[in-house]
Amino acid sequence: MVIKNLENKIKLVLIICSLFLTGCVIISISSIWTARTMVNDAHQKVYVLDGNVPILVNRSTMEETLDVEAKSHVEMFHQFFFTLAPDDKYIKYTTEKAMYLVDETGLAQYNTLKEKGFYSNIMGTSAVFSIFCDSIKFNKDNMEFTYYGRQRIERRTSILMRELVTAGQLKRVPRTDNNPHGLLITNWRTLLNKDIEQKTKNAY
Repeated sequence: MVIKNLENKIKLVLIICSLFLTGCVIISISSIWTARTMVNDAHQKVYVLDGNVPILVNRSTMEETLDVEAKSHVEMFHQFFFTLAPDDKYIKYTTEKAMYLVDETGLAQYNTLKEKGFYSNIMGTSAVFSIFCDSIKFNKDNMEFTYYGRQRIERRTSILMRELVTAGQLKRVPRTDNNPHGLLITNWRTLLNKDIEQKTKNAY
């Protein structure tokens, strides 16, 4: 009888220990899962200081912002490549910045213009080139874009407006200081570059 009672007590202790151990495991796993979830949520939230006031902003993936970043990248490249002044150091600076954003097709166009004396002519005529983006069409599926813009060429005696249409593809590359969007223009080509208006400047 004593032995039977002892066996029952041992079984009861084992059951209680098993339940206690199971409860501890469940609580530990739940705690780890909750902590991990909280850390992940915290990583998705970024606070930006506006003066002394913290403002909560949400992080987003590149997939969510690809359309905006692609258009910004294309516009930035065209600004660097087509904004020119009669200053050889400025031309070198902007074209070097542009070359970080495009593959060898951009370098090929630059070399062609240089060989034709295009940049020397800018300095010789004191011409100032400006570019204005009208629109950029971007196809996210095949990463293709078409850029529509107008170029303003101001010389001593005239102002010429030209219509510019270019196209190409984009591919992902690592982000760097010189390429903040992490994109590279490939197969870049000019589809249209024609005069649309010319005005004679008033002589004083």
